[in-house]
Amino acid sequence: MTRWLSEREQRLWRDFLRMHTDLWAVVGRDLQAGSGLSPGDFEVLVHLTDSAEHRLRVTELAHAMRWERSRLSHQLARMEKRGLIARRNCPEDARGAFVVLTPEGLAAIESAAPSHVESVRRVLFDVLTPRQLESLADVCSSVLARLDQSASVDSGSSTVPGMKGSC
Repeated sequence: MTRWLSEREQRLWRDFLRMHTDLWAVVGRDLQAGSGLSPGDFEVLVHLTDSAEHRLRVTELAHAMRWERSRLSHQLARMEKRGLIARRNCPEDARGAFVVLTPEGLAAIESAAPSHVESVRRVLFDVLTPRQLESLADVCSSVLARLDQSASVDSGSSTVPGMKGSC
């Protein structure tokens, strides 16, 4: 039997979707205008700056971003043409490849980060009280835990096989 959403739940769900869409539209527009980076560019660069040696396997990056490899491949091709990243073969695995942050990519994210943070702060954090922020953090933790649990059950594990150790 289907558990339909109540009127209140339906309104909340639609408001949540609109909020997500509108937040990304504003933050993405601000990011693009201030730095020339797309949200996809920025996310790739964030993952690379957070990784050891500023490099990740393509499969690791796709998993971290929750993107299909084909979508990521197109994104990386655009970024490579602009000199933000480079792709390097993995010496231990002929089929594997690394995505490597270039000096230009590092300079781009270092330049974009302050205005990006200000944009996020302006449209999200500055409009919420400390109590609302705590509630939002609790909501996010609960929902993400459920999604991680579901993904773990669906795939048989919580990690992508073969991610650790080799290229």
